[in-house]
Amino acid sequence: MTTNPQGSTDSLVHLIDDDEAVLDSISLLLDSMSIANKTYPNAIAFLDAYTTENFATLSGCIVLDIRMPGMSGMECQQKLKALDCNLPIVFLSGHGDVPLAVEAMKQGAVEFIQKPFREQALLDCIQHVLATNQAEQSQAIQQLEIQKRADTLTKREKQIMEKVIAGQANKLIANELSLSQRTIEIHRANVMEKMQAKSLAELVIMGLSCQ
Repeated sequence: MTTNPQGSTDSLVHLIDDDEAVLDSISLLLDSMSIANKTYPNAIAFLDAYTTENFATLSGCIVLDIRMPGMSGMECQQKLKALDCNLPIVFLSGHGDVPLAVEAMKQGAVEFIQKPFREQALLDCIQHVLATNQAEQSQAIQQLEIQKRADTLTKREKQIMEKVIAGQANKLIANELSLSQRTIEIHRANVMEKMQAKSLAELVIMGLSCQ
């Protein structure tokens, strides 16, 4: 079953479990909160649902049963790492699977929920993971945009930006580069415009993020 409120495909909770009753229960829970979700009866079905390129750009999170026939949750986790899939994983585990779940967290999972679970505890966990993932993706997109702006700078502009964010005054930069102070001012203004920086402080933050 796939539920995707408002037609959005940007962020999905991918539910993977060989127990159909568990899948239906969690999906209905997420439906009640208008959280987009998609269910898969096993790990292989999930891996087959997307191309290699898709996995690197998926948004949302994965709720993954740790024990399943064919391919276990941990085997799926390793496969996803190899595919550069950065979706956060919440493992569902039985009482006897706690050591496995701990190992899965060492391998990068963000949380594990023991079965039988309280619906509210699972919901709180998923909502927290989704919010964190959204914030991280927004930051990554912002960083990519800043890098694109920095790539438009000329070699001289990059050189001057480095000196500006190091705290050097125009006069000192001019002396070091054997240029006039007016030339430095023009280059600096071009840097501010290309980087879309509204202040020196903002330029410093941008410049440091590109280093």
